[in-house]
Amino acid sequence: MRLSQCYNFHDFRNLARKRLPGPIFNYIDGGADDETTLRRNTDAFQSCDLIPRVLTGVKDIDLGVNVMGQELKLPVYLSPTALQRLFHHQGERAVAAVAEQFGTLFGVSSLGTVSMEEIARQYATPQVYQFYFHKDRGLNKAMMERAKESGIQVMMLTVDSITGGNRERDLRTGFSIPFRLNLAGLWQFASKPAWGINYLTHEKFALPQLDAHIKMKGATSSIGDYFTNMLDPSMNWQDVAEMVKFWDGQFCLKGIMSADDARRAVDIGCTGIVISNHGGRQLDGSRSSFDHLAEIVDAVGDQIDVLFDSGVQRGTHVLKALALGAKAVGLGRYYLYALAAAGQKGVERAMSQMVAEIERDMRLMGCSKISDLNRDHVRFR
Repeated sequence: MRLSQCYNFHDFRNLARKRLPGPIFNYIDGGADDETTLRRNTDAFQSCDLIPRVLTGVKDIDLGVNVMGQELKLPVYLSPTALQRLFHHQGERAVAAVAEQFGTLFGVSSLGTVSMEEIARQYATPQVYQFYFHKDRGLNKAMMERAKESGIQVMMLTVDSITGGNRERDLRTGFSIPFRLNLAGLWQFASKPAWGINYLTHEKFALPQLDAHIKMKGATSSIGDYFTNMLDPSMNWQDVAEMVKFWDGQFCLKGIMSADDARRAVDIGCTGIVISNHGGRQLDGSRSSFDHLAEIVDAVGDQIDVLFDSGVQRGTHVLKALALGAKAVGLGRYYLYALAAAGQKGVERAMSQMVAEIERDMRLMGCSKISDLNRDHVRFR
């Protein structure tokens, strides 16, 4: 399969599987425990049907939205994801360039492999910085100050990852950063020599957001250790309220999965929330993000910007979420498979296809702009 033969999410996923060593592909592809929630995230869209309106005089399509003070040309954004240069040497540079090209938001991860300063300097796209809550409160403030100095527009605190999920695919291969592969994992790397050559002949792998705080050398420290030892599982609402006040700007909580928690986010001054179960990578057995969307929008949608992610593979998935009241929809695995398949060209092709699907489906729905979509356009079985 070649890039020119990729027409949807599944095609990019298949090409990524062919090009990546098994442990790395499974890091992107896998979820927690039995991966029940991972599957539910996409399956949930099937219980919701679209109801088109005809003869509405649709001519031009306007996909623009305003999200947390940012004017975006699309109702989809590129969610922050970790370790991107592990999947393709262009990593975040490719993804940020595509976000700039399409006029949408780009998320910089704490576990990103290109510095937030470089991204902010080189790409004129609104940026959100996703970070975790550390036991060291001084470190939390230092990271926020660094983000503010870099020109980051939106701070996004991930609240569903106070410890790492049980990702058994990674355990089976011994995948970690730094690599500690078992024999099965080593064999899968050996079977994809092109990836190894590419990895070794380009810029050395690094985690610049964390390099000053965690040393990823030797066998003494790893990403797993970072989640286990540096993050603070005792994080509470008062802690976050203090961070919101310190940041004094657009502040978003990622990982909200209940109306009560959404109300608490409003109470402490957040300007956005992301309904997300981390793509099924944390608590297996939880509901899909889509199943929570309507009730959370009903609770706080007039007080805070409600974003949504997890399981999105099609333009119709995006329209269903928007019709239920999401302000914008985050893409994660959707662009990561494309990045792994072909770098920036892959992400460009994937985003072009997503935009084409959304525009086509908007016409078929009889809607000219995103605000035309509402609950009358969907029915649950």
